[in-house]
Amino acid sequence: MTPKFRPTTAAVLAVLLLAGCQPDGGQQAAEPGLAPPQANYAQVNGLNMYYETQGQGQQPLVLLHGSLSTISTSFGKLMPGLAQSRRVIAVEQQGYGHTADRDQPLSIEQMADDTVALLDQLGVAEADFFGYSMGSSVALQVAVRHPDRVRKLVLAAVSYNNSGLHPGTLDGIDQLKPEDLAGTVFEKEYLAKAPDPAHWPVFLEKTKDLDLSMPQLTAEQVKAIKAPVQLIAADSDIVTPEHTVEMFRLLGGGVMGDVMPMPASQLLVVPGSSHIGLVERTEHLLPAIPAFLDAPLPGS
Repeated sequence: MTPKFRPTTAAVLAVLLLAGCQPDGGQQAAEPGLAPPQANYAQVNGLNMYYETQGQGQQPLVLLHGSLSTISTSFGKLMPGLAQSRRVIAVEQQGYGHTADRDQPLSIEQMADDTVALLDQLGVAEADFFGYSMGSSVALQVAVRHPDRVRKLVLAAVSYNNSGLHPGTLDGIDQLKPEDLAGTVFEKEYLAKAPDPAHWPVFLEKTKDLDLSMPQLTAEQVKAIKAPVQLIAADSDIVTPEHTVEMFRLLGGGVMGDVMPMPASQLLVVPGSSHIGLVERTEHLLPAIPAFLDAPLPGS
């Protein structure tokens, strides 16, 4: 018999699954010869937006974190390796990490626009984007709303609409209370980094609303994406394997590569991994992501 969770337990489980936050806080690993990340702020659409840069490569790679998360908790184990060969720009969105909230709801579409506005200030006309969990939805919106700004996309734990989530994933989120997350890395990160730690209950309410109002793209919108996409999924993710394969087919994948041209997009399924554990699997991700980003563009 399948165990039944109490409402508060289901709420915590649902948000933890959606959040995209490494359980250990995601401290960055040291890389020999690599300078530490540089912390920066920029005035973007009414935000004092925090971002970090690392690496000296010519091609910029924008990192977009998960929900209730920060740069370090989503990318602490990956960013140093990715910065070995490229300029990494890691963003903390409205209300997340060091970036203060503003008097408007959280919105994936607005996060995409804020990210592009930051790139405008940095003089970055085109970039690669790596989004994880919520960040993959932000990256998708950048591709839909600002297609000329995207060279390649890496989307980890992505669904283009709620039909891709396992049934029941969103159940209980509306019942989440601050005390349900007391002592978790989510609360600890917020209290340690937010400009106004007392804003935590308000931010949590906004996050719940965001999780329940994610953009719902159509198959046609996904199919229209021209940039090559690397889809990454845990084999035990919150997104169903069938949905990930469906997305891969919409992006030109799922062909017989021995007798037909290889698609520009790729699919990577990380074995023995869950949604939250996915970004810890550096042994799979660090060889695969740079190889995909470094491959020539179709027709080049």
